[in-house]
Amino acid sequence: MIHPKTELKFISREIGYGVVATEFIPAGTITWVLDKLDREFSLAEFQAMDPIYQNILDFYTFRNNNGNFVLCWDNGRYVNHSFNSNCLTTAYDFEIAIRDIHPGEQLTDDYGYLNISEPFRGIDEGTKRKVVYPDDLLKYYKVWDKKILKVFHKIPKVPQDLKQLLAPTLWDEIVEISENKKEMQSIVKNYYPKD
Repeated sequence: MIHPKTELKFISREIGYGVVATEFIPAGTITWVLDKLDREFSLAEFQAMDPIYQNILDFYTFRNNNGNFVLCWDNGRYVNHSFNSNCLTTAYDFEIAIRDIHPGEQLTDDYGYLNISEPFRGIDEGTKRKVVYPDDLLKYYKVWDKKILKVFHKIPKVPQDLKQLLAPTLWDEIVEISENKKEMQSIVKNYYPKD
């Protein structure tokens, strides 16, 4: 589930639609959680589908570490890629804001950690990276881990509209990590090797 203080908005002809903040979202806010309405499709289910459905899933899903295609039921599927994203996924089936997100600003992910099947050229943002590759997670997980760890301690300190979607044991683990009592799992846990 995407953060409730967001909305779907037309960004541009080149980008299409995106998810933008309707209110201030501070760094450390959980911006998306894998929930019970999100749908997973195995590779066998995907391959058994008609091409029209395969194309939809190719466009709107990411692959988890089991190789399943995950389709977000809400506007979460419209979060756009950025090489300088303001949100990052974690090893815990949720994403967090790695910096403050202001009203009207897009929530963005780096698709490099979504186990994409084919490389694609992103919009030029003036960054060194220009192309997203299927194995980017293996190349950049240490960089992303540092960015996540930098704000992870804020999770229990900022309002969390999506906290109710987290298991109490997961929340306890988040608190332990934020208090340096436990080590944060690396984002590399999400990697799925290409078929």
